[in-house]
Amino acid sequence: MVFLMQKSGVVYSFEHNVRRIFAKEFFLNFLVLFFFIFFAFEGVAEVENNNFSAQRSHWDLLVTRDQEFAGRASEIGRTQAFLEFLAPGSVVFREGPTDAIERYSDDAYAAERELELDWKAHYVDVSRDGDLGLSAGPMIIFSESGQDSFNHLISIWKNNDAQWELMADIVVPIPGFLSLDVSPSWADTLPLFKETIDPTLVLNDLTTEEGLRAADETFGRSINFRGGQRALLRYGLENTRVYLPGMGPAVGAEAASSVYGAFLDSQLLTTNPISLNYSGGYLSTSREMGFTYGIMTEDTEILAERFRASYMRLWRFNSDNEWRIAVEVLSPF
Repeated sequence: MVFLMQKSGVVYSFEHNVRRIFAKEFFLNFLVLFFFIFFAFEGVAEVENNNFSAQRSHWDLLVTRDQEFAGRASEIGRTQAFLEFLAPGSVVFREGPTDAIERYSDDAYAAERELELDWKAHYVDVSRDGDLGLSAGPMIIFSESGQDSFNHLISIWKNNDAQWELMADIVVPIPGFLSLDVSPSWADTLPLFKETIDPTLVLNDLTTEEGLRAADETFGRSINFRGGQRALLRYGLENTRVYLPGMGPAVGAEAASSVYGAFLDSQLLTTNPISLNYSGGYLSTSREMGFTYGIMTEDTEILAERFRASYMRLWRFNSDNEWRIAVEVLSPF
């Protein structure tokens, strides 16, 4: 219905004015809502950036340190570079974990030490305090015979007196070439931070060295009870990574658990259980990241054919108050 008002010879439409008022108010409300949402998202992004800015700094330093290590290996040779970068108590894996400094100082392994190698990290992770980190990427071991070998190199680093040092180094062979023309991406690591509990909320007994070891042992029992695929699906993060012989890195819960289960199924003789022989580990000072290592052994009387592998895994404590696997590495021997 239209109401007409006569004033000074001008006809006003009441309905028309009402529509204009409502349209103007709607537009203003829309602008207010739009800017509210925009700045809200900007605020969330800024908070997230601020939350992880310190970790980004630690991450950048570890990326640089890893490449310094590779550069020094080219300059002064593999042996001297390792001895320069290895931390006291560090381990390398040769048919199980062994003291790294002793290995690289022993003349009995001179031929091994003379082999040239080159690598490049494609993935890097660090703890909130910046005292524990991991780097992983392709590596080539050059041979005078021309039979070069291709591998994954996964390294655990500890920050000691503001300097990253190697704590553990494990090599996983693969059958073919992986390009060294790669670089780590912050975007690949950021989702792991978002899955991890804020260290200020870590107040329970699970975030101790004993709790970390217990998680490692629980995972071993879970493999026997659930099988490798379901065990990793249960105890891995959504963005977990797996490094296994004969394949590229598997990334993401579904892909990683699938290849992990298939690999163990192909290696074990039947449904024989496995045993995890825990050798050591380290818990970050921020208590939200740790790593464990040891030997995985198939329980069978056929000793000559049993499956044995060095394992190394990086853990993160998630928002469900559980230790979850961020990186799983198996290197059979």
